[in-house]
Amino acid sequence: MKEFQMRIPHDFNVEERVTKAKENFKAGFNCCQSVILAFNDIAGMDDAAAATISSGFGGGMGRLREVCGSVSGMTLMAGFISPACNPSDKTERTANYALVQDFANKFKEINGSIVCRELLGLSVRKSESPEPSERTAEYYKKRPCEELVGISARIVAEKLQSLLRKEDEA
Repeated sequence: MKEFQMRIPHDFNVEERVTKAKENFKAGFNCCQSVILAFNDIAGMDDAAAATISSGFGGGMGRLREVCGSVSGMTLMAGFISPACNPSDKTERTANYALVQDFANKFKEINGSIVCRELLGLSVRKSESPEPSERTAEYYKKRPCEELVGISARIVAEKLQSLLRKEDEA
């Protein structure tokens, strides 16, 4: 299997990535898509591939209200930052899982949970229609999703920035 090489541009800017993720959400992308599309250039994916691979993670995985889509976006990015492509390489897998846990723990520390329904204040677990909500002014007013997307993008961007610094020091 070909080894993946992530490319972090030297003019990388955390705030630009956070803004891009929030703008993606306001443009109608789901939470996971919003995060991954803020970094797809670094991951080496075009917009269509990034939007496609992350499309089912919105609404806490297809509106199941489980793991927040923005956390899923961070998890997808963890695969690019710390790839675990060889199933027999326990060291790679351990590093990948450690990064996923680090991302999730940082998000949970800030927000209290990584679960979509809890973040939205939905106390009762109930079945929801698979139909996405209409993106109206009222929708954006009552949902914390834009801010959550920004938080996830910041966590990923800060990790990438630290990797860039280490690369520059080497």
